[in-house]
Amino acid sequence: MKESRRMKRMARGRQPMTALSLTSLMDIFTILLLYLLVNQSDVNMEPPQNITLPESIAENKPRETLTVAVSDVDVIVQGEVVATMDEVKETKGEVVQAIRDRMKQIRENALGLETQEEDQNREVTVMADQTVQFQLLKRIMASCTAAGYTKISLAVNQK
Repeated sequence: MKESRRMKRMARGRQPMTALSLTSLMDIFTILLLYLLVNQSDVNMEPPQNITLPESIAENKPRETLTVAVSDVDVIVQGEVVATMDEVKETKGEVVQAIRDRMKQIRENALGLETQEEDQNREVTVMADQTVQFQLLKRIMASCTAAGYTKISLAVNQK
């Protein structure tokens, strides 16, 4: 087929298509992946300002779990004030109903849990101020157990 002058002129002006270089793009994704993997394992659990954690020589790093913060004024479950320390002192028996009910509600509202994740969902970390009496802390831990949380960890500052 014979090409016209116009077709020849248009063909001269075109640039040849260059292939896309994926090497630099793969380098960026590799660096991003390594960054995310390294920073994912660091769990930094900061206690509220009104709680001073006791010191310990514990070497295990904390995992992300349900958090119960206990100060000398109130009990906070996952950022929500559930009970005051006066209410905890006045309760009869070992279980504080307000804490147990809130923790059960959180556990029941967790969606899409598989077997391994369900075991992790039954863990709770108690951040108690060092001035809280052990008898009160024992009631709070009994409330956690009554709500179905079988693994209870106490948060401490590492020496």
